[in-house]
Amino acid sequence: MKIAAIVLASLLAAPALRAQDIGLSLGSVPAAALVQDTSGRAVDLAATFVGKKPVLFEFWATWCEICEALLPRMQAAQRRYGGRVEFVVVGVGVNQSLNSMKRHLARHPMPFRFYYDNTGAAVRTFEAPATSYIVILDGRGRVVYTGSGADQDLDAAIRRAL
Repeated sequence: MKIAAIVLASLLAAPALRAQDIGLSLGSVPAAALVQDTSGRAVDLAATFVGKKPVLFEFWATWCEICEALLPRMQAAQRRYGGRVEFVVVGVGVNQSLNSMKRHLARHPMPFRFYYDNTGAAVRTFEAPATSYIVILDGRGRVVYTGSGADQDLDAAIRRAL
């Protein structure tokens, strides 16, 4: 009985370590998704990032207040893990263009790689339900975490990929 209580307490105390029940399934590998780099050239996210080293993808928009609230956590995680983990931000094509995204980044520089999902291909491939959606892949390209919102524990999620 005491062991069951300890196990239950540990499961309830560590929800940030488990992926949320949204988006891609844990253990899956994302398929190809063509996006544009900030120069407008086509880039396949899978060919460029999946299976190379751990990678964090954030689905983001210039108008997303939750993304803005998540930014300090993203920046802190990039400072801490940037040498071992690739940080990729995918700008969604809802109510923003590549040019509006570039203007925003010129005014508010951020230390991540940015791409623009002009056709929604990445949103569909990664099953992104909203902006502020994070997908973390391990070095083999397998999903170890998905989540959304401003209060995600990125440190714990990234450690699962290392």
